[in-house]
Amino acid sequence: MAGSERSSGATGGGARSVFGLRSVVGQMFVLQLVVVVLLALGAIFLLLLMARQESHQEAGSRSLALAEGFAHAPGTAAAIVSPDPTAVLQPRAEAARKGAEVSFVVVLNRQGIRLTHPLPDRIGKMTSTDIKPLLAGETVVEDWVGTLGPQVRAYVPVRGPDGTVVGAVGAGVTVASIQSAAREQLPAVLGATGAAVLLSTGGAALLSRRLLRQTHGLGPTEITRMYEHHDAVLHSVREGVVIVGRDGRLQLVNDEARRLLRLPEDAEGRAAAGLELPPGIADLLVSGREATDELYEVGNRTLAISQRPTESTEDGGPAAESGRVATVRDTTELLTLSGRAEAAQRRLGVVYEAGMRIGTTLDVRRTARELAETAVGRFADFVTVDLVDAVLRGEELHGAERDVRRIVVAGVRDGAPFYSEGSRIELAPATPQARAMSTGRPVLKPVLRNAPGWLSQDPEGARRLLDYGVHSLLAAPLLARGTLLGVVCFWRAGPREPFDADDLALAEEVAARAAVSLDNARRYTREHTMAVTLQHSLMPRYLPVQEAVEVAYRYLPAQAGVGGDWFDVIPLPGARVALVVGDVVGHGLHAAATMGRLRTAVHNFSALDLPPDDILSHLDELVDRMDQERTPGDDGPDVTGATCLYAVYDPVTGDCVMARAGHPPPVLVHPDGSVVVLDVPVSPPLGTGSGLPVETARFTLPEGARIVFYTDGLVERPDRDIDTGLGLLIDAVAGQPGLDPEETCRAVLTALPGAQPRDDIALLVARIHRLDPERIAEWQVPSDTAAVAPVRAECAAKLQAWGLEEIVFTTELILSELITNAIRYASQPITVRMIHSTSLICEVFDGSSTAPHLRRAAITDEGGRGLFLVAQLADRWGTRYTARGKAIWTEQNLQGPGGAPSGGPDLTDALLDHWNL
Repeated sequence: MAGSERSSGATGGGARSVFGLRSVVGQMFVLQLVVVVLLALGAIFLLLLMARQESHQEAGSRSLALAEGFAHAPGTAAAIVSPDPTAVLQPRAEAARKGAEVSFVVVLNRQGIRLTHPLPDRIGKMTSTDIKPLLAGETVVEDWVGTLGPQVRAYVPVRGPDGTVVGAVGAGVTVASIQSAAREQLPAVLGATGAAVLLSTGGAALLSRRLLRQTHGLGPTEITRMYEHHDAVLHSVREGVVIVGRDGRLQLVNDEARRLLRLPEDAEGRAAAGLELPPGIADLLVSGREATDELYEVGNRTLAISQRPTESTEDGGPAAESGRVATVRDTTELLTLSGRAEAAQRRLGVVYEAGMRIGTTLDVRRTARELAETAVGRFADFVTVDLVDAVLRGEELHGAERDVRRIVVAGVRDGAPFYSEGSRIELAPATPQARAMSTGRPVLKPVLRNAPGWLSQDPEGARRLLDYGVHSLLAAPLLARGTLLGVVCFWRAGPREPFDADDLALAEEVAARAAVSLDNARRYTREHTMAVTLQHSLMPRYLPVQEAVEVAYRYLPAQAGVGGDWFDVIPLPGARVALVVGDVVGHGLHAAATMGRLRTAVHNFSALDLPPDDILSHLDELVDRMDQERTPGDDGPDVTGATCLYAVYDPVTGDCVMARAGHPPPVLVHPDGSVVVLDVPVSPPLGTGSGLPVETARFTLPEGARIVFYTDGLVERPDRDIDTGLGLLIDAVAGQPGLDPEETCRAVLTALPGAQPRDDIALLVARIHRLDPERIAEWQVPSDTAAVAPVRAECAAKLQAWGLEEIVFTTELILSELITNAIRYASQPITVRMIHSTSLICEVFDGSSTAPHLRRAAITDEGGRGLFLVAQLADRWGTRYTARGKAIWTEQNLQGPGGAPSGGPDLTDALLDHWNL
């Protein structure tokens, strides 16, 4: 194996093998590289030395030329002997120095004193240069270390007009400048040298690589050892190897290939086409085409054969006529294991899919269908789900149920002759379904023709299923928390393999997961049914008879369960009516119970005839007190708040007074179809403890107008805000003046709120009616008891005009008592009003806020029996407060026999009993 690895590395390792020092080729390459590098370093050194010498010579020549030019320049000699030579020569010297790019230009007098210098503090000081040769007329060029550092400088004497030396001019370049010039040439030198090194190294590497490829980098001993290793490995591996030459003859066949392909001992050297190879394998070997794990059947074995060329061209591509090597593997056991692994993976996929898809809703039927859809096509061809009836109703189960109802039939195709959905099935004890339900374990029937128990349930239906192609059954009980919910049956048909023992665990797992989801849905159904029952018991069962408004209503429970929305229509004294709509935050039993308490409280407060703002204030205190009454151990949900809109409509005046606490505003539809949102001041929701006063708004409503009251579930959804929903509501009722309340409700629910509302909805539509003025009579009464008789007479005449002669006497007694009490005990203004509605309403208004109370008078009392008389004669009576005092009212039923009050026949006995006579 070592030889094999080494050979492979030598032929395919590329440049990395060239640098290996174990081979001669590698050593030669390293030696060549060292020689090239040394030559390059020597060349760099020589080039730098020559560059420095040239720079030194050039610096001396430049310094001498500048010094001679400046010394012979006109005016230089005269300036040296002038009174202020520095002032004249220093600018010239600096200009010449910068122009010639030298380090300094210095002018000396005959005493060697510097007249100019690049450093002004050196002017006036003695020079370090020997002045004597210059005074003798000689030119001096030298290397020197001066004030500016090491330098190359030249000094030239300056002669006057008479030929005498008057001074000298010196110029020089520092060594640092010379080195800088040499360094400027260094990148070019290094670049050229590096290019030469790379070119030499690349050429040596290419040459060495070609030599390495030809010799494989091995010696004779290594080659012998390599082939010994190859032969040992080749005949010991459990994979067949066949090498075919370019002439189509077998060059090498190992023992495993000989065994798998059933080759003769003398197969090597023979043409592949002339051997008795299995069908298709000879064609593959002769064609020489590349192949990867192609499967061939050889007896009872499945062989996987791969083939690749053994030679390549210089550019790495396949040769036109090359040999090839084929490998042969026995994959029979591998395919068997792979099939089992795939089956196990499919089962795990079904379990995973069941966990993801089953139980997405809390609906029993939908959950059963999700169970069927998960298994159809993946685990079974058909699935039927049968549940106990009590599961559908959400009732508690006792474990003895055996009659089931077919809920779901699903399959890969329609038309299978199973019992239809919704049919009731009485399972025979011997059937697999009944056994699964009784034992709590899945029952397998791989061959249905051999299952007498299944055949006995319905022989004719069983024959139709068998003729349809259904041949295998697996029945699994739906058991959750010890409660039997039903049974699910998995069926296979057609060419599909029958169920086996490995499928039992999968069926049991899927059924168990589905059973938990079904039980959750059953429990939710039970709680939802209880909540709906409670909700409907607390909602109005019928609307009271009254003439003020014509109403229609709708209540839609939320998809997630009932909530705390409610509405109410409450008759009030004086033919008035209260319209109420409210919403308790939350869902479920607690919200429904809280709604019932609030609705009862509204009825009680309305019985006191309180104004809307007072009623909402009392409701706010009530909701706040509900939370305060919770005990420390009570872990139930809080009453997190409620909203309410309370409106009182008076059909006599057409006025409507409204107040709302956190509730959406009502919508008014005028008789002409125009729509407006009523601007009712909004107060904080009930139970927030804000302590802010509740404001009211008063509107005068036209005859035939419609008011739409609703809860926020109608106009608000997660995918739209409340303003958008309110706009849709307005569009639904606008431009349709002829709709009645029922039609208005249908129009609103058609446009809103969607198929499955997320929040419950209460909708109340009221069409306004005004009472006919001819059915209203009113008189002002002075504070004189003598005025009672005339008013009573006018009232009797009005009753006769209305056709109510039967109750004239009774009404006269009532009005006489009420008017007399007002004159005696109250203050002006005193007004009497009669309203002919569904009942006769008599009202006596006064300016006092003191309300009378009914009491039992003693035998010796002279008074105290008037209100008792009123209570006996009228069906209802009471007191309500107004802005200017109070009103005592009575109602007499007009629907009784003859229009007489129900207490009329027993009035004498009642009075005698009251007076104890």
